[in-house]
Amino acid sequence: MRKPQTPPTFKKLIGSLSKPERLFAILQAVPSPTNDGRYPHWEDLRHRKPPEGLTHEDWWLGLKMRRQTGYRAIPLKETAGENFHFTVPDLVTDLLHQIDRGGGTFVEIPEQVTNAEQRDRYVVRSLMEEAITSSQLEGAATTREVAKKMLAEGRKPRDRSERMIVNNYVTMRRILELKDKPLTPEMIFQVHREISEDALDIPDGAGRFRRADEEINVSDIEGTVFHTPPSAAELPARLEAMCDFANGKTPEFFVHPVIRGIILHFWLAYDHPFVDGNGRTARALFYWQMLHSRYWLFEFISISQFLRKAPVQYGTAFLHTETDENDLTYFLIHQAEIIRHALKELHDYVGRKSSETRACLDALQKHPELNHRQQSVISHALRHPGFVYNIAGHGARHAVVYQTARTDLLSLGKLGLLGQRKAGRVLVFIAPKDLDMRLRSKKSAK
Repeated sequence: MRKPQTPPTFKKLIGSLSKPERLFAILQAVPSPTNDGRYPHWEDLRHRKPPEGLTHEDWWLGLKMRRQTGYRAIPLKETAGENFHFTVPDLVTDLLHQIDRGGGTFVEIPEQVTNAEQRDRYVVRSLMEEAITSSQLEGAATTREVAKKMLAEGRKPRDRSERMIVNNYVTMRRILELKDKPLTPEMIFQVHREISEDALDIPDGAGRFRRADEEINVSDIEGTVFHTPPSAAELPARLEAMCDFANGKTPEFFVHPVIRGIILHFWLAYDHPFVDGNGRTARALFYWQMLHSRYWLFEFISISQFLRKAPVQYGTAFLHTETDENDLTYFLIHQAEIIRHALKELHDYVGRKSSETRACLDALQKHPELNHRQQSVISHALRHPGFVYNIAGHGARHAVVYQTARTDLLSLGKLGLLGQRKAGRVLVFIAPKDLDMRLRSKKSAK
């Protein structure tokens, strides 16, 4: 990732105009704060052909003039003391509408997710996905397959990467418990402690502010510094101000809940109050804000899986905001797009699972005694012959205690719907290749 070129400042551009008529001509040629439905940064704009009769600087001045009329300042201040601000152009309004419709505030809600019998399975899936990909964004080297198996089986982590993923999984579950509480510095320390315990280079860094002697910045492996956060002395007051913002005490004007959540994500990352784990904490607080604002469907989505696919764009959204006079709109647009993709993925996933469930129901009709967890196992086993299940993994997937998980699988073994054997000292259950025939027969194979 490279740092984008800093745009010419508004003050410099407006000061260079010699005649008022020139400004009128520029505004006529630049009628909106966007270009072709996009919100370009100077880094992009300077490579495009400007409107006829304008220089690139004129074009940029026109866009800034249009944007400034909609700027709303928030309490977050940069290190030099200037406030951050944002605007809500049409493309942001459209994205917010799509998120409102898909995020659980309107009527278009996947019926399967509201079904209590399937809810736990969807929650566990999303928590696993977010825990893994959020940790991978911060350097965890464990593969997705190994990480999912570890979480599903409840295996203890073997290295720092796996510890990061387990910590993140535990923390995301904690966010579900904290969603109805106001955000406080103590809660943020708790979240950071759970995210970073036993996964930091500085062992005592979990759950506390970085100190003045701990020089922290955001840089690449070549030493290029992209961001220098505020001094350690400022952090207590800044964290209090962030909590006031998160709890709706500031600013005095209405801020859409999705925008508030995205800004909270940016704010924690900008202040970088901890020695490490700031990104994971920032994303966890975004989830808290969305769930706190009653966007309940966010229990079931993962934004980090999409951030992980394009990490440079994620970093660039931060840099566009910082280099263009604290304009948060760049970060809002990027994150709103990510959220829209995540919600679409959930709806598509639920649709696929709904089709699979309908097909499986026919085969399960002869076994009404199976509970929803057992039906889930059989549905999975039909699609994965030879798959090996264990009691700990089944319990983790469905958030039930060991004895309940054991009873589930032993019953399936007794019905002949799963094979069973010992693997060392552990009892395992195997999906038979002829499971479909066993289900359809009046008397299951033994």
